[in-house]
Amino acid sequence: MKRYELAVLCAVCFVLTFGDGATAAGNVSGELRKWHVATLTFSGPETSEDAEVNPFLDYRLVVTFSRGGKRYVVTGYYAADGRAGQTSATAGDKWRVHFVPDEEGKWSYDVSFRKGKDIALSSEADAGSPVGLDVANGSFEVGPSDKTGRDHRAKGMLRYVGKRYLQFAETGEWFLKGGADSPENFLAYADFDGTYDTAKLKREGEAAGDTFIHRYEPHVKDFKAGDPTWKDGRGKGIIGAMNYLAFKGMNSVYFIPYNIDGGDGKDVWPWTSPKERIRFDCSKLDQWEIVFSHMDKLGLMMHIITQETENDQGLDGGDLGRQRKLYYRELIARFGHHLALVWNLGEENTNTTAQQKTFCKYIKGLDPYSHPIVCHTFPGKYDEVYSPLLGYEYFDGPSLQTNDTHAQTVKWIDASAKSGRRWFVCLDEIGPADTGVKPDKDDYWHDDVRHKHLWGHLMAGGAGVEWYFGYKFAHNDLNCEDWRSRDHLWDLTRYALEFFQEYLPFTEMEHHDELTSVKDDYCFAKPGQIYTIYLPGGGTTNLDLGGDSKSFAVQWFNPRAGGALRAGSVRSIKGPGPVGIGQPPEDANKDWVALVQPAMKRL
Repeated sequence: MKRYELAVLCAVCFVLTFGDGATAAGNVSGELRKWHVATLTFSGPETSEDAEVNPFLDYRLVVTFSRGGKRYVVTGYYAADGRAGQTSATAGDKWRVHFVPDEEGKWSYDVSFRKGKDIALSSEADAGSPVGLDVANGSFEVGPSDKTGRDHRAKGMLRYVGKRYLQFAETGEWFLKGGADSPENFLAYADFDGTYDTAKLKREGEAAGDTFIHRYEPHVKDFKAGDPTWKDGRGKGIIGAMNYLAFKGMNSVYFIPYNIDGGDGKDVWPWTSPKERIRFDCSKLDQWEIVFSHMDKLGLMMHIITQETENDQGLDGGDLGRQRKLYYRELIARFGHHLALVWNLGEENTNTTAQQKTFCKYIKGLDPYSHPIVCHTFPGKYDEVYSPLLGYEYFDGPSLQTNDTHAQTVKWIDASAKSGRRWFVCLDEIGPADTGVKPDKDDYWHDDVRHKHLWGHLMAGGAGVEWYFGYKFAHNDLNCEDWRSRDHLWDLTRYALEFFQEYLPFTEMEHHDELTSVKDDYCFAKPGQIYTIYLPGGGTTNLDLGGDSKSFAVQWFNPRAGGALRAGSVRSIKGPGPVGIGQPPEDANKDWVALVQPAMKRL
């Protein structure tokens, strides 16, 4: 039996020695494979969430993992009894670190565990005093991943690599996002410990009454045998919802972990109570982790919106102070190991540029995996918020809220490229707020959404979309219980993503609307090699092939039904100069996508 196979079957034990001479046994658990989570848990000081010496602030656990020249410094956290998600424990002696190895072979680790007033917020290595033997060490063997398909553990860490698209580290696959922006209070779920509605909503129609809380009962039927639960079968609704979204081919979910202090919903917080800011609910966060881990397996990216416009001044008056530093630290320690994760500075964010830059630098400094950081802002505030961040080394892209989708996507792709640090630009909300994307029963074909926003964004070189549900319609941004309310929307989104992934070398292509003659169409191309044209009103257009005189094949894709490429009225064209591409196969007054590429070539 190989060493890594033995490690998969058996936890790796280690011992820490404390100052009083006692020893504390611990282990490295998990499958111990590349891109799988290795969790280091050990027995330390017995304490509780409400102890006088705050276990979140006054202890600092840091573990350094290394292999060859690689070194990852990973923050740990207080884990109560180590099973709080199942037991609802608020006390115990367990302390924990999550690590994701990105290479096979032997990894070594060194543990630093110190105590002192607010030491968790200190970056000084010798701050405070050691807890027992401050430095312990050990090692474990890591084998290859055994996962395939959508599972992120088959693909590796999703990274910002200075391009218009994020990329998976293991497979090199480029990521195009498609997913749900709503409900933003996704984590306001009845089966999570300590979760309830704290206030009546101000805008009529946003949620169902004074004490609304999510149950996702329509998605219980999507739960599968073997899926995770907690506390004797809780969680089937939210796990089933994840299953459904992945089944529809989506790959991203947008959610807020903090919407009190005036925020919408007032029903999500990571702390032990809505009034608390420096003590965290271990069992609730463990239960969140169960859901997030299932998302990894399903291939769903976590888009974590750290705050919203109503509460972005709520921690430290908007500054990076004691509360905010601890909040970021706990989010990173508990959830930063997830392979596909984006940190968002805030929905419709109103922090100053100086504050935003400070937040970015702090998060990047703590996050061992340097997950991408973006920011969402109001329509009309783009220049005010994004322009000062162009070229900033710790910021990776805008999270657009817009109805001028194609133009804004083009603008920020081009501006960031000119700055020397190209952003990945995503569309994460369309307006107006009372409408967004309607349910299928109110707008089955989603023509405006499909024409202006889905294809308008992707054909500009955008990195993907998430859909917001307007508050005047059923299953809206705060009370959506059933993602099937937009079942056809997910299909239309999937068709677009599949076209890009299957037929286009999209990372090599750029927006080239100037190459076609119709005013409202979109052209995305690598001139001389491949062109794709989206015609929102159907019909035809002329394509300028420049000086190229070789023959190009013309094929058509139906964005309303997906499927294979089809022949239209003209099968091939030849330059030089502008040439008509012909008519689509049928329904010439509806939207079509033309793919133009060298004759006899099939991508």
